[in-house]
This record gives sequence, structure tokens and C-alpha cells, in this order.
Amino acid sequence: MKKLHQKYFAMFLLLVVHTLVYAQEKQSDSRGELLYSTHCNTCHTSQVHWREQKLVTDWNSLVNQVRRWQSISGLSWREEEISAVAHYLDAVYYQF
Repeated sequence: MKKLHQKYFAMFLLLVVHTLVYAQEKQSDSRGELLYSTHCNTCHTSQVHWREQKLVTDWNSLVNQVRRWQSISGLSWREEEISAVAHYLDAVYYQF
């Protein structure tokens, strides 16, 4: 009986952790979308992400370009914000 309770407790913990991680990912996605649509969408239409001579070729170059352009724009984003925007762009355009 004790093993059965331990098994249920372990399953419960796994479910809770999974739910928390999923909720955090969704919040990060929406945060990245919000930051991008507020600060970047004016100049960066979908065409800039699909152009032939694109500067983004992998995950690292995507993060570097987000970091570069937020700096040029004087936004002073933290690494979490840069990462959130990069994750959003990756999900929508790049799929690295």
C-alpha cells in the first residue's frame, strides 16, 4: 500500500512540474511576442525574416541579432527579454 501511495505522489509531482514548466514557456512566448510587436514590428515585417540575404542562420545568430538590434534601439533589455524575443521569432519564423 505504501508503494502505491509513493507511486501516486511521484505521478502528482511530475504533473505539477510539467504544468509549471509549460506555463512558464507560454508566458515567455507571449512576453517575447509583446516585446517584438511593441518595439520591433514597425520596421521588421515578416519579409525581413524571409529575405534571401538574411543574417540569421542558426539559434546563436538569432540571439545575437536580437541583442544587436535592441542595443541599437536603446532598449536596454535584460538577457531574459532577449531570449524571450528570440524564442518567439524562432517559433514563428525560423524553427531552429
